[in-house]
Amino acid sequence: MLERVTVPTLFPPPTYSHATVVEAGTKLAFLAGAVPLDVDGKVVGAGDAVRQAEQVVVNLGEQLRAVGSDLEHVVATDVYVVSSEPSVLSAVWEVVEASGLSAGPHSSTLIGVACLGYTGQLVEITATAVVPEETSEEEDEVVSS
Repeated sequence: MLERVTVPTLFPPPTYSHATVVEAGTKLAFLAGAVPLDVDGKVVGAGDAVRQAEQVVVNLGEQLRAVGSDLEHVVATDVYVVSSEPSVLSAVWEVVEASGLSAGPHSSTLIGVACLGYTGQLVEITATAVVPEETSEEEDEVVSS
């Protein structure tokens, strides 16, 4: 089963969905690149890769919640940064580490690139996440007893 999800609290993407969920034993979500846009489609943190990374993580969290997952269930990311300077890439990576993305079993690639899709965009993160099975309140009570 394939489910494509467009997140209503994020800027509508032009020709893709924010996430695709595939159910095959374990339910996985393949998320489109989270970008540093606000709900009106304006770039947040112009010229500031760290501020943009923070907004990207917020938007990534929105994408994950929309498909029933969260940062803790991300298993892989690609982090794109418009820079060839290791210090800039490291500063963005510090935001990723602080976000909780790297707290669980998570693989990631940090990539310096020449440009990204939106004018002024400096950071983008793609992710793959497990969508945990829903548990009923009754099951939660049994587990917590």
